[in-house]
Amino acid sequence: MNSGHCKRICLWSGPRNVSTAVLYAFNQRDDTVAVDEPLYGYYLSNSQADHPGAAEILPRLEHDGEKVIRELVLGPCEKPVLFLKLMAHHLPGLDRAFMDQTSNVILTRDPREVLATLRFQVKQPAMADAGYDQQVALLERYPDMPVLDAKQLLLNPEAVLRELCDRLQIPFDETMLSWPEGAKACDGPWAPYWYHNVHKSRGFAPYQPSAKVMPPELQPLLEECQPLYETLLERAIRAPELESTR
Repeated sequence: MNSGHCKRICLWSGPRNVSTAVLYAFNQRDDTVAVDEPLYGYYLSNSQADHPGAAEILPRLEHDGEKVIRELVLGPCEKPVLFLKLMAHHLPGLDRAFMDQTSNVILTRDPREVLATLRFQVKQPAMADAGYDQQVALLERYPDMPVLDAKQLLLNPEAVLRELCDRLQIPFDETMLSWPEGAKACDGPWAPYWYHNVHKSRGFAPYQPSAKVMPPELQPLLEECQPLYETLLERAIRAPELESTR
């Protein structure tokens, strides 16, 4: 398909934000090519991030971020929709002008729930790992972009995804609400290190508050992330059940 006729959707998430579930939802659509974190190789090769399996997977990834943007994000499309799951904290050092040609969405989550689980994959997580500052910067640059909040999405996946699709000017597809259990062809090679739980899923799990305890050493980072998250949450698509309480 001519690249000019492709709807390019960039989901700018943070880690542990149910972003892989959103990737799987779009992967279910017949009109969509779904791509898993194409800038991860650029990020790992240009940061000091100590991620599980990095030494094994880095040789399999493209390290040139500008090439990824040129040839994949803005390159030829096989289907009418290209959905890219991306991490906001993978962006530093890249020219963001390409985002003028994409439809951009933020996916965020309460940092209490993010940090309590992120610490199991990333030793001593910092703001550079959580990415709330980068998400707020994107929202300031593109104030009309849709914002998804993980809790609101899980409270009512269909309603939130319907509104998202409406704002993206694509039809909602009910196949987005479920998927087969197990690994997917769209998974990145880091899936064995990060996707254990989502591979057991067959759809969006009902929302449940995290039972994990926040360690005291992460309290300063939580306090740094919280006001940024609140800024994002103010713009998030709401699940209908909570509208009367706002």
